[in-house]
Amino acid sequence: MKTLTITKPDDWHIHVRNGAVLKTVLPHTAKQFARAIIMPNLKPPVTTVVQALAYRSEILAALPLGSNFNPLMTLYLTAQTELSEIKKAAETEFIQAFKMYPAGATTNSDAGVADISGIYSLLAELEKYDLPLLIHGEVTDPNCDIFDRERLFVDTTLTEISHKFPNLRIVLEHVTTTEAVEFVMQTGSNIAATITPQHLLYNRNALLAGGLRPHYYCLPIIKRESHRQSLIKAATSGNPKFFLGTDSAPHLTHTKENACGCAGCYSAHAAIELYAEAFEQADALDKLEGFASFYGADFYRLPRNADTISLTKTSWRVPPYYGDEVSNITPLKAGEEINWKIL
Repeated sequence: MKTLTITKPDDWHIHVRNGAVLKTVLPHTAKQFARAIIMPNLKPPVTTVVQALAYRSEILAALPLGSNFNPLMTLYLTAQTELSEIKKAAETEFIQAFKMYPAGATTNSDAGVADISGIYSLLAELEKYDLPLLIHGEVTDPNCDIFDRERLFVDTTLTEISHKFPNLRIVLEHVTTTEAVEFVMQTGSNIAATITPQHLLYNRNALLAGGLRPHYYCLPIIKRESHRQSLIKAATSGNPKFFLGTDSAPHLTHTKENACGCAGCYSAHAAIELYAEAFEQADALDKLEGFASFYGADFYRLPRNADTISLTKTSWRVPPYYGDEVSNITPLKAGEEINWKIL
């Protein structure tokens, strides 16, 4: 196959930051995606409708001229979230979901939830108003091996939430394990999952073998090959419970390349091309459109996009960084070739 045309895709999990970084990274996402679910873990976090609408305005102002990209906003769920804020969010067309971070699980998650049982009233309200709950699914127990954090979260917290709130729509973000995939497959249609390009393309050797490569470091951390194979099988299965979410997370290069580097892979520069590579390797390019363009929209109960996007089987070399020489972001596959390119 030399060219591939699909319905214009959406990114159902992305970080675009704010300020100068936003202006650097947003054009990459707007070029290839019609919509994206915007993560709220800024400093300070986006916890109210007023803050989310202000952030949305900042995003719209940073778009390239003529872009029709639509940012879909989320609120950061905390123990201090008011029930009235959930009602207000449900009545605001630009708010699509609430995001729950276990406290300390990842970048800017200090305001996250430390005691899940303490927010049951909030989860009941989300269920009442049919607002999706987006979950970073990892335990934060320091005694838990980092490679087991997602599995343990699924076995304990997520299982409990799904039983107590059987009608709550849940997206388990950036799944990385066989256990998470199996959980999503075995539950009802109200529970879905996003999968990132890095977790489809790489196992933990990419991060650790032959030297520590900080630009492959993300949370949840990349796992062993057997888990990657489970993710490939899920993404290419045609199961509508799995859909595209890059979790593209830009960090300035110097904050990644230091003694305590930030977690996050920047993939927005070539997101759909990276997914095309993963699906081609699995001999499943015919399944890419459903995963990238249909299933997420269906889960969020939004119309599928009418426009299309085309890719050609043309290799191109990823630049070493985006931004300027002082404030730059090193992308996934920096300096390497990608075999698909947007026309």
